[in-house]
Amino acid sequence: MALSGFTRRDVLNGATALAGLAALPGFASRKAQAAGEASGRVHGLSVFGDLKYPADFAQFDYVVPDAPKGGTLALVPSSWAFNQNPQTFNTLNTLILKGDAPVGMTVVFDSLMVRAFDEPDAIYGLVAEGVEISADRNTYRFFLRPEARWHDDTQLTAADVEFSLNILKEKGHPLISQTIREMAGARALGAHEVEVTFTGEQSRDLAQTVAALPIISKDYYESRPFDATTMDPPLASGPYKVGDLAGGRYINYDRVEDYWGKDLPVMRGQYNFDTIRYEFYRDRDVAFEAFKAGKYFFREEFTSRVWATGYDFPAITDGRVTRLTQPDDTPSGAQGWFLNTRLQKFSDPRVREALIYAFDFEWTNRTLFHDLYKRTHSYFQNSDLMANGLPDEAELKLLEPWRGKVPDEVFGEPFSPPVSNGSGQDRKLLRHAAKLLKDAGWTVEGGQLKNAAGEALRIQFLDNDGSMERVVQPYIRNLKLLGIDAGFRVVDASQYQSRLNDFDYDLITRRYSMAPTPGEGIKQFWTTKSATVPGSANLSGIADPAIDALTNIVIEAETRAEQITAARALDRLLRAGRYWVPHWYKAEHNLAFWDVFDRPDEKPRYARGVVETWWLDADKAAILGKGA
Repeated sequence: MALSGFTRRDVLNGATALAGLAALPGFASRKAQAAGEASGRVHGLSVFGDLKYPADFAQFDYVVPDAPKGGTLALVPSSWAFNQNPQTFNTLNTLILKGDAPVGMTVVFDSLMVRAFDEPDAIYGLVAEGVEISADRNTYRFFLRPEARWHDDTQLTAADVEFSLNILKEKGHPLISQTIREMAGARALGAHEVEVTFTGEQSRDLAQTVAALPIISKDYYESRPFDATTMDPPLASGPYKVGDLAGGRYINYDRVEDYWGKDLPVMRGQYNFDTIRYEFYRDRDVAFEAFKAGKYFFREEFTSRVWATGYDFPAITDGRVTRLTQPDDTPSGAQGWFLNTRLQKFSDPRVREALIYAFDFEWTNRTLFHDLYKRTHSYFQNSDLMANGLPDEAELKLLEPWRGKVPDEVFGEPFSPPVSNGSGQDRKLLRHAAKLLKDAGWTVEGGQLKNAAGEALRIQFLDNDGSMERVVQPYIRNLKLLGIDAGFRVVDASQYQSRLNDFDYDLITRRYSMAPTPGEGIKQFWTTKSATVPGSANLSGIADPAIDALTNIVIEAETRAEQITAARALDRLLRAGRYWVPHWYKAEHNLAFWDVFDRPDEKPRYARGVVETWWLDADKAAILGKGA
């Protein structure tokens, strides 16, 4: 669904629906657009004009079109969006900032167009069977399928689309409203035609972001406030609807058997389970024990210790539970401890760099992670967007206007975290950290690091579960050697989300989820406009005109080669700011599941595809008595 991603600890969405025109027979090329020619009606869009599937395609290549329907997929969350909380829920309104919604709610909504997960940025028509684009690319006219229906069998119309896009811009979650602020508005031109206009200042992908947003019912919200929390299931039109639930414990999404779009090319062979059930646990160890006992059937394992040593229970030994490692070809993004530079104590980059030098990744990886990870260096890790070596001529052309206004290192090798001796307390690195702190005006008095005003440097690691404590505590010991008063605090899920929305933290563990083709959504991660918006994904409070400018160049690039160059230049600027203490990554998914499923021979390149493309094997389920 729109604006979703895959993360280790949270989703910070990059608005992965993306813009562009198809370079296929009958489609207007970008050169034609630049020359002032409007497009004809097209069935799909991509940023750089690359579409794999023609107008008459039957289904995506990564699905089995006649996959059997039935059974239950019971799982715990591994990705989520908007205000969804992986540990609990108290509202079913997932499109606003208020409340904690259950993971998976986006599966009940349709959108104008949907992603193809074997292409980096292509989307194809769902509710919209086609779209026309004006010569200046400021107007997109979507043509709706007359057969589109809400779950109450009333017709989904252009009025619903108009209402949805306008209310999401006005009152939607900041990850939506801030991303689409350059959408001027949407206007119904009849029952099945809607016109979306843009300000002329939009990025090239924004129309695709808009086309992938959830559509909600205008009639339904005429008698209900859109921006209120509620446990009433919304009227929706997607392949699933809300079923049985217990607040904070579990929620079922039940397949709509007469779903209007089930035979469309973009839906064929997908969403095969009768019920998708999410179980919610506040403790990871408890969740793992529940999986071992068969309380749910599928999990993605994110804890290296558990993956290396925990899968030795009887159901593994006798083959009832299977482990599977799949490649993850999406950019790994930037996971780490993000430092809140809105706070005076983190305003000096030397302080931030000292914190980087105090973390011994090599010891952590060997001792705690069984050497299963690699160190993260870049905001675009595991992709060709990552900066390496000296900037080339094209990168320098983008960076030169900022010489003297950005750190000199931007014009040399990009900053990378230091490699320790693996002892856990590398004295050389700690001495360097101490010098950085001293240069920044902090001195040790009576064992405490203080500034010129006599204020002690205190740091609190904020989290919503205790699983990271084993990693944080050795780090805290190093920080205390430097005279820093550091601690680890766990708060409940709702308080955590509230403090996150209000930027009420010192540093926080997150991972940015990056799309293969960065789009409008990355403005939420590190641009000035997002730094002060409650609930935004700019965790560090980055506000730098050079970063703003390079971000715009990335998302407005005319070719993929130009985007790669701009992203590498941007990466150098971001890494020079020392806005985070980089963590680790692995370019693969570690999956564990009770052996009651079947799946296509190949997964889609840019997604796991479990919820969308797997199905229940009735014979296996009958033997194990699970999922039937």
